[in-house]
Amino acid sequence: MFLSNMFSFLKVAPDIPRIADDSEMRKQYKYWRFRVMYAMLFGYIGFYFVRKSLAVAMPVIEQEFNIPKAHLGLILTAFGVTYGISKFINGFAGDRTNPRYFMALGLVCSAIINVFFGLSSGVIAFGIFWILNGWFQGMGWAPNSRTLVNWYSAKERGVRFSITNSAVSIGASGVVFLNGFLIVRYGWRSCFFVPAGIAVLAALFVLNRHRDRPQSLGLPPVEEYMGEEADITDTDVGKSIPYKDIVMKYIFKNPGMWIVCLANLFLYVIRYSVLDWGTTFLTESKGADITQAAWIVGGYELAGLAGMLVGGWAMDKLFKGYGGRTCAIYMALCGIFIFLFWRLPIQSVYINGLLIWGAGFMIYGPQCLVAVIAANMVPKSAGAAAIGLTGLFGYMSTVISGWGLGAIVDRYGWNTGFLLLVFSAVIAMILFILLWNSNPHLPGTKAYAEHGNNKLSGSAA
Repeated sequence: MFLSNMFSFLKVAPDIPRIADDSEMRKQYKYWRFRVMYAMLFGYIGFYFVRKSLAVAMPVIEQEFNIPKAHLGLILTAFGVTYGISKFINGFAGDRTNPRYFMALGLVCSAIINVFFGLSSGVIAFGIFWILNGWFQGMGWAPNSRTLVNWYSAKERGVRFSITNSAVSIGASGVVFLNGFLIVRYGWRSCFFVPAGIAVLAALFVLNRHRDRPQSLGLPPVEEYMGEEADITDTDVGKSIPYKDIVMKYIFKNPGMWIVCLANLFLYVIRYSVLDWGTTFLTESKGADITQAAWIVGGYELAGLAGMLVGGWAMDKLFKGYGGRTCAIYMALCGIFIFLFWRLPIQSVYINGLLIWGAGFMIYGPQCLVAVIAANMVPKSAGAAAIGLTGLFGYMSTVISGWGLGAIVDRYGWNTGFLLLVFSAVIAMILFILLWNSNPHLPGTKAYAEHGNNKLSGSAA
């Protein structure tokens, strides 16, 4: 009872009476759609400032405490697995809580853990605090998922998800640039203290700007606003189906969902291998100093920002909702950039930077669109849970990109490590090809008809 009362502020905001005037309703809808968008964007940027603070500091921590790469990789793996589990569990919580308070709570907790990490001086303490950080980081995307599926309809989610997901690249590149400056002048501990302060400011911003569903502001569901078919969540039939039955039918018994999850695992192997080991590889094998390496890895994130925005546009406008096609093409090109970076015998910081940035452009398109594909496969009441499942697989990849890659490089060298990344790109491409004709929300297709019939039937078998 005590815990229930203590966390009562996380409850979903109640519906209020509808705005009767249509012109006023549309004016308010436009205003709130823009407002919740930038609230999500700045909030998730804050999460990345306290998630990627270790990336730049890791080579210095390795030298100062004489920690083997395999041990650092184990910390990265433990963080990733914890984050993936947290993202999965909090996906279910995110479907049934107020995103305004849920996101702010996660930000503050993660900031506190970063301060404790910065005060630590031993590998065990580093591991414990980074694992705890992984749990609180899992509270970041779930409220965004809930907000996006409630404020934007399926036909516009490619662009809207990509805009929100740009926080990934903005935040990660921002903290890399910031920490590249801080570590030289103030030492590695400042790489945790300063980002923690930024995250607390982001939490305050979210509390001020964010809100729950349209209905909690006297607005209709987004499908009604857009003149589209009602989502099962907002129908009388759908409201009578238990949440757990919707999850079982549309998530766990959906073969397409498992294909998306496996594809996400392999693309995340590439994403986090470059983010977590890029600075180390560039300083050890490509002749870059730590500041140059930090800027290149930061540029990888900025290139990813462009890649996800182009990918969102391509899915909605060019491929008309066929996310599998968009992602398969992206992964093929990503594999080419990784291969060229690995095999070309070039020490030029600029050319190596361009190749890394090309890979970043290509990896972040699918990284963003996986969430859109998953959300479009399910009713919006289960959107955060579906995306949480894909996130679980994505961050389980850190067993490979963290501990696995560290151990492989220690024993066999960087050539074998890069062979693993090229292999991962090929597997992800093949899995996305299996989804080539999957588009459950496109009218006139067999997939859409089946999805629609299932929604209208109310069956949860």
